[in-house]
Amino acid sequence: METVFVPSGNGSVSLKGYTLVMPVVSVGNVGQLTVDLIISTLTLPRVGYIHSDCLLPVVGNNPYATTLENSTEMCVSSEVYASADQKLAVLQIRSPVVQGKHRSFRQQLLSWIKENAFSKVVALSSSYAYHRVDQQLIGTPLRYLATPALQTIVGDKFQTLKWKELERVAAFPGISEAEEEISIPGGGITKSLYHNSCIEGIPLAVLLIFCSEGDNIPDAFNLLNFLNEWMELKEKPSDQHGITQAQWKIPSSWRLLFGSGIPPALF
Repeated sequence: METVFVPSGNGSVSLKGYTLVMPVVSVGNVGQLTVDLIISTLTLPRVGYIHSDCLLPVVGNNPYATTLENSTEMCVSSEVYASADQKLAVLQIRSPVVQGKHRSFRQQLLSWIKENAFSKVVALSSSYAYHRVDQQLIGTPLRYLATPALQTIVGDKFQTLKWKELERVAAFPGISEAEEEISIPGGGITKSLYHNSCIEGIPLAVLLIFCSEGDNIPDAFNLLNFLNEWMELKEKPSDQHGITQAQWKIPSSWRLLFGSGIPPALF
């Protein structure tokens, strides 16, 4: 089955030339939390959803509800939001990939990306902090990867921002240090998505953070500010070095991120 984009309205939706920002289901769901903040802060309207047999079905209320009226709108496992003014499309994925269908889902995603001719793609991901090698233990937990096709577009932008590229690690540690590879444990399809994008000439950037499972809200803000340094989704106040948490809009659905609280009847 191919990935099918279903528009929200009756007409067709053209995303040609847009920048696509999307999460990869990975450690702590950091990419998905970051995308939640982007959609909520920029008040992006939903333009459609992705129909795929590779994602577990999910249905729920509007996670970005602002009024009682729009709280009853339905959300599903994979939806697309967009802003024509910013030429920005955001894909949100709310459920894990069905076991054994990771390769199919990756191929469906790449096919949809090429079909829409996005100007560039940004995949937001995460990796297990406890798998870091020695040189990754000091300094920022944020890293990036860029395909050759993206490097020709951005030039030395990442070097100007003083970003750290994800280090290659020994493919066979303790046996041979000669052969090195990219390793993103806990990163889901991040590594294979990056490799496929390199081969197929897709301008893709991977932005990731080293973290552990738990309360990953601070990691989401950290990754979002990292993305904002490059894409400037929200302008930084001139008197501040960065954007504070209060300047990003937390979606209403986060109120129940850790459940609905302790029932008073217990006491």
